[in-house]
Amino acid sequence: MLHEVVTTAKTIALLVNPNNRVTREGEVGGVQTAAKLFGLETIVLECGAESEVETAFASAVRQGAHAVYVVSDLFLQGQHQHIVALALRHKLPVVSSSREAVRAGQLISYGADDLEMYRRAGIYVGRILKGEKPGDLPVQGPTKYELVINLKTAKALGIDVPTTVLARADEVIE
Repeated sequence: MLHEVVTTAKTIALLVNPNNRVTREGEVGGVQTAAKLFGLETIVLECGAESEVETAFASAVRQGAHAVYVVSDLFLQGQHQHIVALALRHKLPVVSSSREAVRAGQLISYGADDLEMYRRAGIYVGRILKGEKPGDLPVQGPTKYELVINLKTAKALGIDVPTTVLARADEVIE
């Protein structure tokens, strides 16, 4: 999705919490593989404390990143406002899977619909409370994904979002 909006991007900085082994080992590899398919270089920047967020952005700029992808992580989700402020200061578009980050001013998010996930989790809780064994229930992944775009941020960054991308968006913040 990023390559359709920021067509000049060649290098993407991945903001990663080194304390979260799951996303460090799982999501980063997937993002790097996808980036290669589009001819993009990636830079992994570790950021596990609030004091490291600004350093990570400075490093992204120094290494020539054209955009930032925030890897899924609770700590990084709690840094939305800080990340957005730095992104605007450095004129770097930021992408993640968090709808809330886009509402805070991030450019784009594409990720699982949290409300749908919570609803499905509630169904599982109900089944368990009715006596089903958790180990007997099938593992389910997300089935509904959302694309959210912040046009106000796009304008501040001087980015024209193509109408083809806007037409696919589940939510456009103006």
